[in-house]
Amino acid sequence: MNMESMDGDPVNVPVNLVPVSTVAMDAETAPRTTRGRRKKSMVWEHFTVEVVSGGCTRACCKLCKQTFAYSNGSKVAGTSHLKRHISLGSCPKIKNGRQQLPLASTSKFEGDTADPPKRRYRTSNTLNVFEQEQSVTYLAKMIILHEYPLHMVENPAFVSFIQSLQPHFKMIDVNSIEGEILSIFHTEKQNLMHVFQTMPGRISLTVGLWTSSQSLGYICLSGQHIDSEWKLHRRMLNVLMVSSPHSENALSVAITHGLSDWNMKNKLFAVTLDNECSSHDIYSSNLRDHLSDKNALMLKDRLFVVRCYANILNVVAQDLIASVQEILYNIRESVKFIKASQWSERIDEIASQTGIPVRKDLSLDVKTLWNTTYLMLDASLEYKHAFSFLETCDDNYNEAPSADDWKKVAVVCTYLKLLYDSANTIMTTIDQTANMFFHEAWKVQLELTNAILNEDTIVSSIAKKMHEKFDKYWKDCSLVLAIAVVMDPRFKLKLVEFSFSKIYGEDSARYLKVVNDSIHELYHEYIAQPITLMTTYVDHRETNHVNGNEDIQPSTSHPMGDDLIDFDIYLSEVSANQSVKSELDQYLEESLVPRSQSFDILNWWKLNNIKYPTLSNMARDVLAIPVSMVGPLCSIFDAGTGSRVLDDYQSSLRPETVEALFCVKDWLQYFPTLVDLPSTAIVRRDF
Repeated sequence: MNMESMDGDPVNVPVNLVPVSTVAMDAETAPRTTRGRRKKSMVWEHFTVEVVSGGCTRACCKLCKQTFAYSNGSKVAGTSHLKRHISLGSCPKIKNGRQQLPLASTSKFEGDTADPPKRRYRTSNTLNVFEQEQSVTYLAKMIILHEYPLHMVENPAFVSFIQSLQPHFKMIDVNSIEGEILSIFHTEKQNLMHVFQTMPGRISLTVGLWTSSQSLGYICLSGQHIDSEWKLHRRMLNVLMVSSPHSENALSVAITHGLSDWNMKNKLFAVTLDNECSSHDIYSSNLRDHLSDKNALMLKDRLFVVRCYANILNVVAQDLIASVQEILYNIRESVKFIKASQWSERIDEIASQTGIPVRKDLSLDVKTLWNTTYLMLDASLEYKHAFSFLETCDDNYNEAPSADDWKKVAVVCTYLKLLYDSANTIMTTIDQTANMFFHEAWKVQLELTNAILNEDTIVSSIAKKMHEKFDKYWKDCSLVLAIAVVMDPRFKLKLVEFSFSKIYGEDSARYLKVVNDSIHELYHEYIAQPITLMTTYVDHRETNHVNGNEDIQPSTSHPMGDDLIDFDIYLSEVSANQSVKSELDQYLEESLVPRSQSFDILNWWKLNNIKYPTLSNMARDVLAIPVSMVGPLCSIFDAGTGSRVLDDYQSSLRPETVEALFCVKDWLQYFPTLVDLPSTAIVRRDF
């Protein structure tokens, strides 16, 4: 056995001279290394070293008295397992909470390299310190994002699971987790309110009617705006419980409350409703009286109420499907029969015997999702001969549609495809700016207008009811959609002129004039508003015109000398006699921007914001109108677009809790605070 002399040189001592009885050493007398260095590891504050027979030593925990291997002759076990015993809660005294490990000691474990372990460990940071309050916040956010019931915190299985992960976590009750959710709601609301206070333009609202399992209803308000960086944002603002959402003044009261709650009375631009809401309520004096005097509605209210495009697609699609309801029943039963019989494996082979390749698979639809009904009908057309064959060779099957039935299905699929493609275009577009909806709407309007004039009675009869409802939408919203597409530099008035000529024929000039006059009137309303201009692209003459200061005289400061005063007067007289084109006229007269799939209209206006200071303000508000109440990447095929049904549990919650749950869930997806997880010691092994 090696020992040290007084001057530090190692001295060989026979092992048999060491007593067999156990010798305990505290941290002050901790063993030295063979190099003569005293152990510096903080682990020795919590362990003593015992020398046992055979030259072996063991480390003994001061708290629980467990012993661990330390050295066996010349082999050293290291201290990593001793650190884990203390820092990871393996010690029963620490695990049961009867002893508290000093924080300073645990933080130094990671930097201890006095004893080289069998494998090298490198840590990215210090060990995580458990924080009860932070864990409660993360638990509340998990419940919000996944819509878990609040009482899950009292579920014994969930409590046991959490305790197995972190024994120090004290599970809270339902009232406490509800309070934490409300606290998160108020914090996130203040953050969002700051965003709205710095918003450069106006905000447009969507109004959704929600129902519950009880007799109570809810009105959901969401706001959409474009920020100073020309990014489109949509946020849920309020979820308000009302006794009767369809009653008179219910919508105006909800909107008034929302505007006051967010301090945006002077920033409202437009309101988007579904087709079941009453416009009369929005126009009521109740709402007008509560709006700020500064919030003069633009263009004499003609842009104020907008109908949801996704909703009208659903309404028309449902009417179209209803026109072939009996045939639809037979096709559903046919698909059920094939799926449940031996024919399911042979149906493709039978269908392909006609010489027409089968490209689609038969599948049943979901009755509440009209897109699945369209896909089922469209696929069944390829199997119509197979259906007829089955009826002749299988006595159990007698649901095959007739030839006339298949003709109606083909017509229905033609127009369902029109709606289906339009809906998919809307759904797959991330930034749903208002300009994109004109192109979709005028195509549907044109096709349905032509359909009712079709000589085929089947086509005209099916299209008549569809056209009746969509034509009403077109008359209500075509002006808003047209003004929005004029703000698209790829189209401007040219697309409006082209589409109107297709729809209205010889009367198109009259409708085009309405759009042209309206957009100029709207522009002049924006001119009357105070704006901040940058003079990089705007000369003195244009600045005076925009701000209404036509009589301002040229400055008398002449850095180049007084000999050019007469020249300045001459320029002033010439400019006064010349007509100055407005930003709008300059914009409309410039050539169109080439069309491309990668074109970003918001980025274009960001780059041209200085060139068109007034027009860009108008474009910001117009493009931010939420023409569809359904956001991007969300299904718009549900018959209840813009609405939601609260289940029994959600209906039982307090109204303020319901609002907090839904609003915070919406806000957290844009402010992903959950990614800031508590720091943990990440250990990487180098083998």
